[in-house]
Amino acid sequence: MLVADTRRSVHHHEVSVEHELQAAGEGEAVEGDRTLRVLTLTAAGRAFCAGADLKAVRELVPDPVKWSGFMRLWHRVFNRIEALPVPVIAGVQGLALAGGLELTLVADLVVMDTGAKLGDQHANFGLIAGGGGSQRLPRLIGARRAKELMLLGGWLDAGQALAWGLVNRVVPAGGVGAVVEELARELAGKSRGASGTAKRLVDQGLDLTLADGLELELRLAGEHMRSADAAEGLKAFAEKRAPVFNRQ
Repeated sequence: MLVADTRRSVHHHEVSVEHELQAAGEGEAVEGDRTLRVLTLTAAGRAFCAGADLKAVRELVPDPVKWSGFMRLWHRVFNRIEALPVPVIAGVQGLALAGGLELTLVADLVVMDTGAKLGDQHANFGLIAGGGGSQRLPRLIGARRAKELMLLGGWLDAGQALAWGLVNRVVPAGGVGAVVEELARELAGKSRGASGTAKRLVDQGLDLTLADGLELELRLAGEHMRSADAAEGLKAFAEKRAPVFNRQ
């Protein structure tokens, strides 16, 4: 289990170029860690993540090459998190706005404090989402709700976020850390191969026709059934015991 703290800056956990580079390096290390079972994204304080450091953004915008490089790096980091073959859990306390909201969209499970808020907010400053929000948000909650968040620039409280399908669980104030840890420990006991395959089927299947998605399921499920973890699961079931999965 790996915990990635989103605290990157004194300015409500904003993200700068330096932080993106650091995150990219950490992403490479995480991708190569075969012992990893779960990644959790958490932060303490007033914000989970407040998106990009707008002071840094103002300095980058005049140079199209630097600006494009910054945004492509942002996409690279988020794409890597989303594609990890292990469950990713985000624990949201305080505010998650703009890039912070986009960060929650690449997690598999999101736990939200009852007093926390989610919002796109770009529209309030004449900006638009550039960290994947315009594409991931409608895929998750539908076009109309995505447009409402993006065009009005408003907030969603925990109850609304749960009703819209942006989060999995809402917990009492101060309880996010404990629930995230509980979920992480439960997921860490599962088969890494099964978890990774299930993620891949859902994520890739969203871009396929039903027929093509079913073919993908047949192929990947068949491959997994020939794995050591699947064999252990079947053996454990027959022997009426808990399975012990490969840790590598």
